[in-house]
Amino acid sequence: MILLTNDDGIRAHGLKVMRGHLEELGSVMVVAPEDEMSGVSHSVTLEKPISVRWIDQNSAAVGGTPTDCVLLAVHKLMKKRPDIVVSGINLGPNLGNDVTYSGTVAAALEAAIHGIKAVAISVASRKDPDFEPAARFGKKLVQHLAALEVPTGTFLNVNVPNAPNGEIRGVRITRLGRRTYRDDVIQLDDPEGEECYKIGGEPICEMEEGTDVEAIESAFISVTPISLDLTDHTFLRELKELGEKISDF
Repeated sequence: MILLTNDDGIRAHGLKVMRGHLEELGSVMVVAPEDEMSGVSHSVTLEKPISVRWIDQNSAAVGGTPTDCVLLAVHKLMKKRPDIVVSGINLGPNLGNDVTYSGTVAAALEAAIHGIKAVAISVASRKDPDFEPAARFGKKLVQHLAALEVPTGTFLNVNVPNAPNGEIRGVRITRLGRRTYRDDVIQLDDPEGEECYKIGGEPICEMEEGTDVEAIESAFISVTPISLDLTDHTFLRELKELGEKISDF
């Protein structure tokens, strides 16, 4: 059984295309947010009711975040635990630092927390997206992932160039790059007189070899394994030495 979710909402075209391809592999349950939840990261709805609207026996719209969707699906909505969770296809890239903001990535992260194999899939453009290549690759990856021993707490983050199959040069296994933003904070005129701002900004990408950012810029699909362990193990050793010096306070 495959659980399919996203952060663009239950009506998103990328979700529909991905579902069509995954259903060729077997049973698919869709549990996705009722509304768009882009940029909500790993947020979870606590101490408030979360609505569930059944569209058919295999798809439900949830009045919450992508993390809520995975939690509800795994613990309440599905008759048995899913074999794999697919999150996407996201409209727009989730490269480098984007993964810390992404609801799409967070859904895969939540699955990994529960020890379920998971993939987050994004098409690397918000303009005139073609979801078919990403869906075809996602289907193929899910097939191979079934037989792959994935470390506990690890999931895959996939970005696919927004290009026809013939223009995609192949697949690269990558690490996270750096894709930061030139943050613009713009003050808005509020009709009610409240102080009001909008946050935006263009991405700043560093073309470092071996990264997801560089792979996409070179027209390759990037597949990045991401672990729940955010510890900086190199710096940890230095901090242990510091800990010995400051332990007597």
